[in-house]
Amino acid sequence: MIGRLVGFDSTSYLSNLELIGFIRDYLAGLGVESRLTFDDERRKANLFATLGPAGRPGIVLSGHTDVVPVEGQPWDSEPFSATQRGDRLFGRGTADMKSFIAVCLAMVPDFLSRQPSAPLHLAFSYDEEVGCIGVRRLIADLQANLPVAPRLCVVGEPTEMRVIIGHKGKKSMRCRVRGLECHSALAHRGVNAVEAAAEAVAHLKAMARRLRDFGPHDDEFDPPFTTIHTGVIHGGTALNIVPRECWFEFEIRNLPGDDPDALLDEARAHVERVLVPEMHAVDLETGFTWEEVNTTPGLAMRHDDEAVRFVTALTGANASGRVSFGTEAGLFQEAGVPTVVCGPGSIEQAHKPNEFIALDQVAQCERFIERLIEATCRR
Repeated sequence: MIGRLVGFDSTSYLSNLELIGFIRDYLAGLGVESRLTFDDERRKANLFATLGPAGRPGIVLSGHTDVVPVEGQPWDSEPFSATQRGDRLFGRGTADMKSFIAVCLAMVPDFLSRQPSAPLHLAFSYDEEVGCIGVRRLIADLQANLPVAPRLCVVGEPTEMRVIIGHKGKKSMRCRVRGLECHSALAHRGVNAVEAAAEAVAHLKAMARRLRDFGPHDDEFDPPFTTIHTGVIHGGTALNIVPRECWFEFEIRNLPGDDPDALLDEARAHVERVLVPEMHAVDLETGFTWEEVNTTPGLAMRHDDEAVRFVTALTGANASGRVSFGTEAGLFQEAGVPTVVCGPGSIEQAHKPNEFIALDQVAQCERFIERLIEATCRR
């Protein structure tokens, strides 16, 4: 099943409908109906399916079907073909996160044969890798149409089967700077958009250093502080032209208790107080505009929450932890569904060339789903 799923090139910029169609048809062959929710262009879809009696609180097993690009990466094997070498299975999505989805699907016949007393829900989304986009529609559809709210959700991102109860939130921003063009020999008559952007980015870096050095800190995260990172900047046309346009993108990855909006307000206030007056002294049409690209909430579950205790018992572990990477779990929790992250594979392999999952991780995931089935059927 892992091989079948990896074989679909579901890179985020492509359609995932072929993969979703395969899952829908596979479940239909087992007598399970699926509900699809589409993006605006109907090029991509989420899939939601209920196994067992729908009238009781159930457990959601959630995963995303999209993967990151492979272009420019030095792979030693075909990325969209699962290749076994020793005790590892290589291929794009083996770790992040088609192996979890594959185990869930492979275990469906076993679950259905047990005559369960409570349902399992399968929730497979599109465009997680570009901002947790698809799952928002899936959750809205679930809230509108599911007769009974789920008891809990397990998001199967790669955690080496550790139970994760917290992760950082993420706010992504695009900032556009409008300057005034002129010949560089008369630079004092223009407003340099690139330099204004650079000063704003430098202030964001200063804020990041402050958060690093003075916190707040939470040692359960790595790194244990909120981070601010500028990843893209574009501007200018030629060296002898004072640039009129520049834009840059930055992100805030915040600890669950740290307010990203307050940090954004701080950055904007600095720009308006320090940079804009100097720009307006030359031309009042210059300035900054800010656009939110995406915001994904963090996850913050308690160690003693019933859902955490239940999933921790299934893994056989005695502890839970927190991670810095984001997932769809915060959106499920925000919708009122107690949620944890637990899945096979290591995040260290995600997004890399020669991505792989160790076969013992697949086996651990199988045992986890088996225990979940047994617990669900007992209940």
